[in-house]
Amino acid sequence: MEEIMLIAFDSTQQALRAEMLLDYAEIEIDLFPTPKEITAGCALSVQFPENDLEEVRRIIVEEHVEIRGIFKQDAPGHFLQVGI
Repeated sequence: MEEIMLIAFDSTQQALRAEMLLDYAEIEIDLFPTPKEITAGCALSVQFPENDLEEVRRIIVEEHVEIRGIFKQDAPGHFLQVGI
């Protein structure tokens, strides 16, 4: 089963920008509320499949999208940060 990753942001503007860029790159994403277990300045996060992680990272770096971090859920209600 494929794992789901998420990106947390410090601003809604950056979350919506990332959504647009990743959607344009045809990466399957969902915009949803940031889990309370992740401290972020924005109430929105972007979910994406783990197999798209490298492409997501590339887009975020090349487009200078400001993020809080990329996270992976390792247990219910617990998230590990896996990088920028």
